[in-house]
Amino acid sequence: MKKRIHQIELFQKYPIDVQNELLGNLLNTAKGTEYGKKYDFKSINGDVKAFQERIPIVNYEKIYPSIKRLLQGEQNILWPTEINWFAKSSGTTNAKSKFIPVSPEALENCHYKGGKDMLSIYMNNYPDTKMFTGKGLTIGGSHEINPLDKNANSFYGDVSAVIMKNLPIWAKMARTPSLEIALMHEWEEKLKLMAEVTAKENVTSLSGVPTWTIVLIEKILELTGKKNILEVWPNLEVFVHGAVAFRPYRTVFDKLIPSADMRYMETYNASEGFFGIQDQKNSDDLLLMLDYGVFYEFIPYEELSAENPSVLTLDQVDLGKNYAMVITTNAGLWRYKIGDTVKFTSKDPFRIKISGRTKHFINAFGEELIIENAEFAIAKACELCNAAIENFTAGPIYIEEGKKGGHEWIIEFKKQPEDREKFSLVLDEALKEVNSDYDAKRYKDIALVAPKVHFASEGLFYEWMRKRGKLGGQNKVPRLSNSREYVDEVLELFLVN
Repeated sequence: MKKRIHQIELFQKYPIDVQNELLGNLLNTAKGTEYGKKYDFKSINGDVKAFQERIPIVNYEKIYPSIKRLLQGEQNILWPTEINWFAKSSGTTNAKSKFIPVSPEALENCHYKGGKDMLSIYMNNYPDTKMFTGKGLTIGGSHEINPLDKNANSFYGDVSAVIMKNLPIWAKMARTPSLEIALMHEWEEKLKLMAEVTAKENVTSLSGVPTWTIVLIEKILELTGKKNILEVWPNLEVFVHGAVAFRPYRTVFDKLIPSADMRYMETYNASEGFFGIQDQKNSDDLLLMLDYGVFYEFIPYEELSAENPSVLTLDQVDLGKNYAMVITTNAGLWRYKIGDTVKFTSKDPFRIKISGRTKHFINAFGEELIIENAEFAIAKACELCNAAIENFTAGPIYIEEGKKGGHEWIIEFKKQPEDREKFSLVLDEALKEVNSDYDAKRYKDIALVAPKVHFASEGLFYEWMRKRGKLGGQNKVPRLSNSREYVDEVLELFLVN
């Protein structure tokens, strides 16, 4: 692990050299694939400018015909080694699931490397750790045989399930519950069994999405009759989290795990790859991992809809600006728009914060509200109104004759605010504070009226996700939408209840 820390320090020192060499290796490895021949990877020879000029930027819809052929059992299309696994997306970007190819190289040199680096960085920061005296509990998804493959030789599932199913023996021994339970498809039965089994274990670390981790902890407390999870797992020391912003849930975790010594560590691990790890004790910025077989490019957020947007390499980015991330990977994703937006907080080394999704925003009135804005405002309102949330979603209220537009929020609380009117006011003011476009549209209600907030009790979003068939550790409630698709569905359930 100490050796790996030295290697991490090297790519921090020579980030552009590492990235350019990596790109050359990716192109050389895939030059004999169908995609490599089509765009003549061989003649690009690692030239970044030629790479950008010749190979188009794609989204999932554009690359899907190639992925569909892989799903059907064809090989050597995007990447030369055999693709037998696909990470199924949680479906938050659009209504249909995405199937992301996972090559042996991506599994070993990206996803697993990220997991091992997470341990290396954690132990380097906390040499007194006793994590390995107990077991790690990971909340994951499920997997199944790919029905499109006529040879029945490939599988798909949540990225967590893909990783768990292929774990080395040492990692299987250090985790709980058994893979038979962890990879179960039926979420409610899995949750029950996970609670029964893990309540008897010496759990020292947790990994997962905050929302589903809360659900599991509460199930265990209900089963055991304990007041907090430290009465069940006295040696619990760290929660490794990702997928959604943690700040809105911090007060809930402080209550469930009432210890000033509890440690929290964020990672950025998506279906498409493992991208970032929190490497500092006192900052939740994520170190961009540059030697995982992923070449990074960035499109300025304001140019996303442009016909020919600027596409920047690492040496061209600025601090504090929103960028849509474009990746080229060792699983055959070539200049692929992942759908996430990030901001750089440091360039020496390169550190980022996840700011939102390219398709998860509200911009019905030119307000350009992104997830980062929403989560900041929710957290501030909870802090000032002594509240704690479980989940939320928001969408636009369209302008009608004689009525102005606005935003409609449905927020599920674990602890309702003491003053609902104040909560709504603080939410609105916090959004103005972090988003100048929103502030301008709200000025004297010129284009937007104050947000309409529905205060829901616990269980609403769980029931909605269950009805959508989206229960599971990797599925997330869509935070924002530029349409009323999600808001109307949840409202219907909310009003019935």
